[in-house]
Order: sequence, then structure tokens, then C-alpha cells
Amino acid sequence: MQQPRNFSLYGAVDLGARQAAAQRQQGSAAASQGAAHSEYVFDVTEATFETDVLERSRTVPVIMDLWAEWCGPCKQLSPVLERLANEAAGAWVLAKVDVDANQQLSAALQVQSIPMVLAVIGGQLVPGFLGALPEAQVRQWLGQVLEVAQQLGLPGAGDQPAAGPDEDADSEGLAGLDGLREPELVEAQQAMERGDLDAAADAFERMLANDPGHPVATVGLAQVNLFRRVNSYDPAQARKEAAAHPDDVDAQIQVADIEMSLGNAEEAFDRLLGVIRRTTGEDRNKVRQHLVGLFDIFPPRDPRVTKARSSLSSLLF
Repeated sequence: MQQPRNFSLYGAVDLGARQAAAQRQQGSAAASQGAAHSEYVFDVTEATFETDVLERSRTVPVIMDLWAEWCGPCKQLSPVLERLANEAAGAWVLAKVDVDANQQLSAALQVQSIPMVLAVIGGQLVPGFLGALPEAQVRQWLGQVLEVAQQLGLPGAGDQPAAGPDEDADSEGLAGLDGLREPELVEAQQAMERGDLDAAADAFERMLANDPGHPVATVGLAQVNLFRRVNSYDPAQARKEAAAHPDDVDAQIQVADIEMSLGNAEEAFDRLLGVIRRTTGEDRNKVRQHLVGLFDIFPPRDPRVTKARSSLSSLLF
């Protein structure tokens, strides 16, 4: 099986989520022309993050609204942020990130739950908040963000002149985004773009050796290993064997990998959960370990992972 063309560091395996997000964006294209989306409110993807967030944040504070279609509190908070952004008229701008469609970026930002709001000022990350806060508290936090931006001399934040603040002052209270541009990440992305999955895996493994649990490297390595396995399979034969032998754990694992590579995460999870339900001993443990490994492809709080973990727990305990 050939590697999908759009697979890269900033292209998550979950194509189903991406397709659904694209359909939502197409379906709401007319609405995006209205009051909610404007020059001050815009959608950001992994492909546009560098330009629309990091670069733009060097002239004006960028507030990031991390949301998902299934998130009820997001639907409460997002309209408030959009209205306040339009009200601010360019003192700050709102970048909306659909976490389902941008899972690598979500991992890089260590998104654990949503809604999650962050600020980026001068290419640096400013801690934000979780949950749908009341408007008064949102305004208070935004005021603090603008104060920081003004202290750093951003031209778009209150038209304060740049005063050449020293680097130590610039960094005070801020967490850098260097993890998004680490040399190994660049190396891994370039390797995947030219189809060299072994080199990409090596880069991710070196990152994890230096920083165990690194969120981007964890997700990236899980994705690369998935595609390395799938590239070695005969899909038609694997499906034939899995259909003929429901308890053949190797065949079932192969088909689950194939489904995952096609973006069918729930089908992959359900297949492996079914095998765990039917087997015992070493076979069961082998499938369990493989299923848990597939969870690493997604952010920890992805609802599909949460559902599958719950089902797995009920089977094991």
C-alpha cells in the first residue's frame, strides 16, 4: 500500500475527522462571510499556523480558540470570543483551531481538554484558560494579555511604540513555542514529505530519547509506525484472512491498521475491542497492547479514544 500523499508532520492520520471538518467549513462558508468571521476572526490550520499565528503575533496579539464540533461548552464560549474580537477592532485577533482537523497542532500545544484558549505574543505562548468562562472573566484575561503586549512594544497592541525591550523581559511569564520548530521536527517533516518513514521515525525517536513523552514526537512516531506497518501489508489478503478467521489476531490487527490509515478510527477500535472480547491469554494481551498503541495517534481527550478506553476497561475489569 502506498503512503497517502498528504501524510506529513502537520497532517494527521485521522482523515475522517479532516473530511468532516472540511465539510463543516464548506457548509458554513456563507456564514463565515458574516459578523462572526471577519478580518479579526479567522480559521487556522496546521498549514497556516506559522503565518497566521506565529508571524502575525509579532505585530498584534493572537488569541487561539481551540474547539471541536462535538464540544458543547465551545459553542457557548466561541461566540463570546468572536464578538469581543470584532469589538476590539484589531487590538487583538482571534484564531480558531478545530482540534479534530488539526491533531498534530493540538498535540504540540498539549491540549488536554476544550474549550481551551491561549494567546501568542511575539511568537511566544501566553497561558490562557480552560472551559467556558463568563464574559467578565474573559474580558479581564484579555486585558492582561493586552498589557503584556503593550509592555513588549507590539505595534498592534494599543499603538505602543517599540522600545527595544531586552530579551529577558520579553520572556517573562511566557512559554516559548520552540517545540514546534525543533530541528528534529523539521527533519521528521522533511523525511515524511519525501516518503522516508524510517528517517522520520529515527528523528522522532531521538526527540523522545531527549524528552520522553514529548507530545508531538509521541503522536508523530505513532503515525509513522502505523504507515510503516500498513506499507508492508497486502490489504486484500489481510481482509480476506480477517473475514475467514475472526480469532486470527494478526489478521485482525492488520485490518485495524488499514482502517486507521484510511481515517476509520472507530472501525479500527471496534474491531480490536471485539477481538479482545473473544480471546484470552497472550492473544488478548497482544491485541490490547496494539490498541493502546493506536491511542497514541490522537490527543488524550479525543472522544473516540475516551470511548474506546472505557470499553477496554469494561472488558478487562
